[in-house]
Amino acid sequence: MAQQWQETGGAGDAGETGGAADGPLPTRIGQAVILHRGGDREEARNRLARLWEETGGTGDLFHRCAIAHYLADTQDDPAAELEWDRRALAAAEALTGDRAAVRSLLPSLHLNLAADHAGLGDHAAARHALARARGAAGELPDDAYGAGVRAAIERLALRLAAAPGGPPDRSP
Repeated sequence: MAQQWQETGGAGDAGETGGAADGPLPTRIGQAVILHRGGDREEARNRLARLWEETGGTGDLFHRCAIAHYLADTQDDPAAELEWDRRALAAAEALTGDRAAVRSLLPSLHLNLAADHAGLGDHAAARHALARARGAAGELPDDAYGAGVRAAIERLALRLAAAPGGPPDRSP
């Protein structure tokens, strides 16, 4: 999602500040992501949580999706990670209009849910989410991002095939 979000310029208006003087919302999301990737998980989580609160229920859903997605990655508790990934998907699915960038994120968002469920030992839910990821994979671009998501879907499918309950469901 990070690459796709960055390629769209955060998909927000260039002048959007998100209500704070610290810069445009996409910039502040990016700064938190950089902190996380640099190893400062707690500060990244704190900043993203503030951005989530700041955007409230009226913020741009694309930004809310990105914030929730990155917040999921900063969680220490697998159940909390699942909840943030659910929020990211809900924000993405609530978007209206022709948002091609969001449609191309759906396979990754469903994949994240599948991985969360697998990590929590709920293989049936993982298989269901993986089937949804596969069903949405047609929206993936034909580039490195799309290839990476497709490969991750197949890796998780192989992992789930070896888990209790057999191979994953292939229906969307």
